[in-house]
Amino acid sequence: MKTSDKLMQIILVDDDTDDRLLFEEAFNELDSGENLTIFKDGREILDYLYTTTEIPDIVFLDLNMPILGGIDILREIRKDEKYQKLSVVIYSTSSAEKDIEDSLIAGANIYVKKPNDFETLKETLRKVIQMNWQFQSAELNRETFVFVV
Repeated sequence: MKTSDKLMQIILVDDDTDDRLLFEEAFNELDSGENLTIFKDGREILDYLYTTTEIPDIVFLDLNMPILGGIDILREIRKDEKYQKLSVVIYSTSSAEKDIEDSLIAGANIYVKKPNDFETLKETLRKVIQMNWQFQSAELNRETFVFVV
């Protein structure tokens, strides 16, 4: 949630080229004015986070990626005190209970199943970007963890 006139810094980490392009197109159509940075794997995002002084506002992590999956990246991020309050969205095609449970335990703020259509993706992104993250983090439980548009 925006607390000033500063643009939100939003990051997507996804190894699938088509999913990255679709996400970026939906994000751009929102015309929110927020900044989007895209990484194609876990190593890229971790290298970025370890070398930047800026803390992003929201990070979307694809769950299933080679080498470092979303849960691995999330665990690594949560080890660093500086990123304890970072809003992390697990963004996945999976709706398996184990994936959802593992994401919750690892410290994700919400779990979003990748929408099947473009308009739903846009609406999902809009709602996630506008979400009151302080409330979302404070009231974390299984019912509020899985995000549904």
